[in-house]
Amino acid sequence: MSIVPITSEALNAAEVSWFSALCSDDYQFLGVPDGNLRSSWAHCSSIVQKAEQGGFRNILCPSSYQVGQDTLSFVAGCAPITSKINLLAAVRCGEMQPIMLARTIATLDHMLEGRLTVNIISSDFPGQQEDSNYRYQRSREVVEILKQAWTQDEINYQGEVYNFSGLTTDPARPYQTGGPLLYFGGYSPSALELCGQHCDVYLMWPEIEENLADRMKAVNAVAERYERTLDYGLRVHMIVRDTEQEAKEYAEYIVSKLEDEQGKAIRERALDAKSLGVSHQAKNRDSADDEGYIEPNLWTGVGRARSGCGAALVGSADQILSKLERYQKMGMRAFILSGYPHLEEADYVSRLVLPHMNTCSLPHEYGRVPATTPATPLGIGERR
Repeated sequence: MSIVPITSEALNAAEVSWFSALCSDDYQFLGVPDGNLRSSWAHCSSIVQKAEQGGFRNILCPSSYQVGQDTLSFVAGCAPITSKINLLAAVRCGEMQPIMLARTIATLDHMLEGRLTVNIISSDFPGQQEDSNYRYQRSREVVEILKQAWTQDEINYQGEVYNFSGLTTDPARPYQTGGPLLYFGGYSPSALELCGQHCDVYLMWPEIEENLADRMKAVNAVAERYERTLDYGLRVHMIVRDTEQEAKEYAEYIVSKLEDEQGKAIRERALDAKSLGVSHQAKNRDSADDEGYIEPNLWTGVGRARSGCGAALVGSADQILSKLERYQKMGMRAFILSGYPHLEEADYVSRLVLPHMNTCSLPHEYGRVPATTPATPLGIGERR
């Protein structure tokens, strides 16, 4: 029995995803740039293809102002070079006018024939800072407009930020029934309110299990007010080897050239560097033991050289599988994994972990993906 009611309570599987390092986040040694691992189209698209070949069911394509790939452009480029894996596109609300965003997402959904999922982001834009309540209000309005565009014949919306009346939704009708699933992560009360009201999968960063349980209970309390349930997921790094000793040795290896000042500079350049979630990742490092562990097999060393998700599962295949099973019993149905370097570590996870897990695609489990091309203006619907 899960900690809180979840949408996919009866599902005996998890959506196991990988991560494409679009935002200058691939290293052999953390904090030491390597020209062969730059966030180019060639490198990042090879990560997507490797993940698909390895059996991952989705892949997170993040958003930030770093040298690398624009998220939605990158996802469009991946459509013709993939056939099975879903793409989880991070969308920073307010970056694009919401009607045009609805059309862009619908276009991508058709290009991918239903293999699109969306990660809703509310962080600041480069070069400006805005009040947190305003950012979340803007994100709420964007999501509500997207849902109108994907499920109704007209967009009629009156909000504090956006106002639209009588706009046809023909250009924005998606491939998936009801539109792509919305994934969301955030820690503030405004974030939980938005997620509980509108999103499908609440994503968490790694913490001790007790804290993860508390986060699930907090967002479920909001969802219950709207008579909704959510599914839950964990974004976490991964170092898995045949033995725990090998995994721990590799963890120490990837931070062996990291200088504290360089790590601090990397953390502070991120757009979410001052967020509540990032502060909790910093607290993890502060409470860790001398080797950087906050509970068995959960290592915080990665967070010394990156903002956001700052811990890794480290251990043998059996230990990692046991940990993931514990998370599934808590109610988690999505795992977004990554490792350094991303190509090589995807191979370790696909060989040592994925064969022993029952994996799924959440859009298919939700019944969002039609069996044949839908009767939409971009599909086989009437052309008006």
